[in-house]
Amino acid sequence: MTTAPHAAETAEVTEIDTSARCSLLLLLGSALLWLVLSGMLALVNLVQLHTPTFLADCPVLSYGRAQAMQETAFIYGWAANAGLAVALWILGRLGGAPLRSLNWVVAGTVFWNLALVLGLAGIATGDGSSHAWLHLPRYVLPIMLIAYGTIAVSGVLAWTGRRHEMTFASQWYAVAALFLFPWIFSLAQMMLVFAPERGVLQALVAGWFVQGAWTLWLAPLALAAGYYLVPKITGRIIPSYDFAALSFWTLLFVGAWTGGRHLIGGPVPAWIATIAVVSCALLLFHYIVVAVNLRAAFSGGGSTVLKFVAFGLGAYVVGGFLDAATAMRNFAMVTQFTFFSGAQAQLALNGAFSMMIYGAIYFLAPRITGRAWPSLALIRAHYAAAVIGLVGLVVALIVAGWIQGHDLNNPAVAFASIGTHVRPWLLTATAAQAVLLLGNLLLATHLIWLGVAKSAAPEADVFRQPPAMEASVS
Repeated sequence: MTTAPHAAETAEVTEIDTSARCSLLLLLGSALLWLVLSGMLALVNLVQLHTPTFLADCPVLSYGRAQAMQETAFIYGWAANAGLAVALWILGRLGGAPLRSLNWVVAGTVFWNLALVLGLAGIATGDGSSHAWLHLPRYVLPIMLIAYGTIAVSGVLAWTGRRHEMTFASQWYAVAALFLFPWIFSLAQMMLVFAPERGVLQALVAGWFVQGAWTLWLAPLALAAGYYLVPKITGRIIPSYDFAALSFWTLLFVGAWTGGRHLIGGPVPAWIATIAVVSCALLLFHYIVVAVNLRAAFSGGGSTVLKFVAFGLGAYVVGGFLDAATAMRNFAMVTQFTFFSGAQAQLALNGAFSMMIYGAIYFLAPRITGRAWPSLALIRAHYAAAVIGLVGLVVALIVAGWIQGHDLNNPAVAFASIGTHVRPWLLTATAAQAVLLLGNLLLATHLIWLGVAKSAAPEADVFRQPPAMEASVS
């Protein structure tokens, strides 16, 4: 989106917002429940890393199962629900007409989350798979694929039935996420679960799916929010907007090819890792363009929403350059298969994706409810907890991974000693995860408060007070 109206206009609550209220709140409420649950499981996982006896007698919460449940709850619970809510809202707003087929959205959301509950129960009882980002049992995967398509119908109709011929970058990314996830999800199901490939090819498909799920699904959902919110709030034209299309297509065509970086040094043909290294270098163009396009987020003039977006944007760009660095073989010799990889995942998921989606939630929730957020202090507390928790978690895991990598490459260091060397940093990561969980609880509590609070003004007039809402929060 290249331009934005003045604050009084951006604050307007339209039929596009209110007509989708129930559907979007169902998605957001489900997302925040899964976010809190995944945060609790992440805390359990980190405690088990430095204290293996913790819950050792509980098979349901053994490290392997708890880690799989945490990852699944975060990606398919929090990220999917929240990302779809933001994408549908943006497509409706930029399409210029209320969202259609909202009953399908409700039905799809219900079945998606019921299937996810069943899937987590299956993982807890040992029915899950060993593939990263695809731990769900085979009997829930088709249900989730159909449910996702059911939810996406509304977004597709908003795109095909839009009233404006001109399209914007935020629409491109949102539509790409809606279309591409069913493709990669269905291929992964067939090639890893229902008709699994054998040997090395299975590892290649698994690496492609993880990278594709990030570059073709979650990252576009976050960027859709960023490209919508930054010009909308600042009122500034996006600089170098002509390059946005090149950046978009670079991400789509090059992003998934970087999956081979996870297999450097593995029993795969050398050219696969080489293609991944080259792809990571090419993808730097995308990160640079995104940073240039959305740099206005870093001078948001006190907007709390833009603080979330700016931090998420920074995490996205830093994470991209870090991925390119760790794709180099000399670097990968130290960081591969260590806590360093976990730090990169946290920077992408809790940093880039979640922070931009938090900003979108703080912007759209008052507009679909017609009520201002009850407490600015809670929003600021959430931002502080999210930043402190994420920075502490990423830094601690990077240091732990660096130490672990050097120790693994040193034959003089006993394997048992590595745990002692990294334990202080894992304790730090545990404390940071606790802070991150606190921030998630604040957001969930605040959304519930917003839903039950009574507006102090008629719904149509709530957003005509920029000092109370637009200037401080949006």
